[in-house]
Amino acid sequence: MANQEDDDLQMALQMSMQNSPPEPKRSKPRDAPAGGPPEESPEVKSRRIQRELMAAAAEKRRMSFQKVSVSPASGSAAPASPSRSGSKVLHKERELRIEDVNLGAELTEAEANQLFSMVFGPGVSKGILAQWCNQGIRFSPDPETSMGLVQHEGGPCGVLAAIQAFVLKYLLFFPEELSKVAPNTPQSLASRRLLKGHYVASNNFASVTEDAKARALIRSMGEILFVCGSNKRAVIASLNVIGDNIYGYEGNQKDEVIAKALEGLSIESASDLQKVLRINTYTLQASAFQKLEAMIPVFRSRIGAMLFLISALLSRGLDSVQADRDDPSLPLVTAPFGHASQEIVNLLLCGEAVPNVFDGKMDLGGDMSLKGISRTVEVGFLTLLESLNFCKVGQYLKSPKWPIWVVGSESHYTVLFALDTSVQDENELELRESQIRRAFDAQDQSGGGGFISVEGFHQVLRETNTNLPPEKVDNLCSSGFIVWSEFWQVILDLDKNSGGLKDSTGLMGKKVFELYHFNGIAKSDLNGNPVISGEIPVQRPRLTKLRVSVPPRWTPEEYMADVAASSSSGGNDSHGKETEVSKPEPPQHAPLVDCVRTRWPRAVCNWVGDSPSIV
Repeated sequence: MANQEDDDLQMALQMSMQNSPPEPKRSKPRDAPAGGPPEESPEVKSRRIQRELMAAAAEKRRMSFQKVSVSPASGSAAPASPSRSGSKVLHKERELRIEDVNLGAELTEAEANQLFSMVFGPGVSKGILAQWCNQGIRFSPDPETSMGLVQHEGGPCGVLAAIQAFVLKYLLFFPEELSKVAPNTPQSLASRRLLKGHYVASNNFASVTEDAKARALIRSMGEILFVCGSNKRAVIASLNVIGDNIYGYEGNQKDEVIAKALEGLSIESASDLQKVLRINTYTLQASAFQKLEAMIPVFRSRIGAMLFLISALLSRGLDSVQADRDDPSLPLVTAPFGHASQEIVNLLLCGEAVPNVFDGKMDLGGDMSLKGISRTVEVGFLTLLESLNFCKVGQYLKSPKWPIWVVGSESHYTVLFALDTSVQDENELELRESQIRRAFDAQDQSGGGGFISVEGFHQVLRETNTNLPPEKVDNLCSSGFIVWSEFWQVILDLDKNSGGLKDSTGLMGKKVFELYHFNGIAKSDLNGNPVISGEIPVQRPRLTKLRVSVPPRWTPEEYMADVAASSSSGGNDSHGKETEVSKPEPPQHAPLVDCVRTRWPRAVCNWVGDSPSIV
């Protein structure tokens, strides 16, 4: 009891010492009843509650001295009978705890209309709204996938996958930070880990504690929101139907109380959103993380994914979100299936709701341009659409600071990651390819189509110190534009002293490493076993381990032919062992492999059990 009293007094003192933020914009208050007292402003109400809390805590402390009397003879303490004034204090304390001390601001009617229209558009179906109002942010109960967020509804997978990528960043590469109360900034974390160079995370996912997962989730959500707020602020959305009355409960009781509070709640219009939504703005990370920690049960609830999306949008600012987009008239949640758009995913990954995945801006002429990714990101993005030549993912998203990527398909988002940071280290072949590719892409005005003008081609040759024979230059320029694949093949056949990558050994560029793929949507997990009649397959998220081999030659088929030729030619024992080690296993294929090859061309993938699914 003494500890509780100290906590009450300390909380009241902290609240009284905090600088009051400027009062947010609010909708016009309703007229007060005739003869009634004027309605309190939120700031005045908050200060009143602070004073009452301090008075209640002080009164409790005074009463505790009256309740206990010490006998001089025995030194024992005898409790005094409770007084009427003491019961009043306890009753007042209960009233105060039910009230929402950290009052959230309402959205104005115009803000609510703008937010709802921006996210869902004017003709959104009840089915799409139901998807987004019935997806919480919670970890899988399955031990093998317990580090992953589980998805039960279609639609919000883009939000969950982006959060999942950041959660993995903390669980894999900063496990020691998760035991600290005061978090370091993402920038200091990154610089500290990068100074250590090569790092390999543990693959014992089942050993991650619930506390570590909760802290990783809090850090991840806080980092995303501050990135959206240009590292200046984070806006956290909550619901007035829940309030602070959950804080007197523990564990699963909180989930039950919240579920009961949300019974019958539906958000089908901007007015519904305005009635229940409350927002708090934080400029200090510590304060924001405390709020997120207190709200973890709310984010676990069925409204969690939608609340976090709204928090990210408000952290960025609704006008700034619209300015980021190429076509602000389209809803962020796409019809007819309610999927998260690329703008939502980009907002969560890089803090800007741009619609494209290439680097920088693409100038279309006439003061028109398309917006892409403007800087290096913590976790990246790969997409099946690139393998189908619908888009071109830039190096910012392909080569993030940490080897974790959100993977997009036509209808779903999943996560690909590595435990070893060296998978992104570039060997001689990759370094040269990246240098030439960056110079080539800088001249590519086709939106990632992979071709440039003759003038741009000569600029690439100058920037990369590449000396092509005149006949090769004439041949590449004969059509009036230069295609990347043809240009790259010429580079591979060009001697090193001329800026090429001709390799007589055939081993330059060989890589072997492991990746993991996580699909959070609950699916039937057969693990390669046949379905037994009458047996219901286990429904759970899917985690697949992939062994990736990157052959050194242009195509896997060429490399396999070379290995077979080397094996049949014999040689000494050491050479034979070397060949056996470098020989890749028979390749397996799934759409995920096509995504992997957009990051590591020529990659060959293998796995055990069911094929990894990106849908």
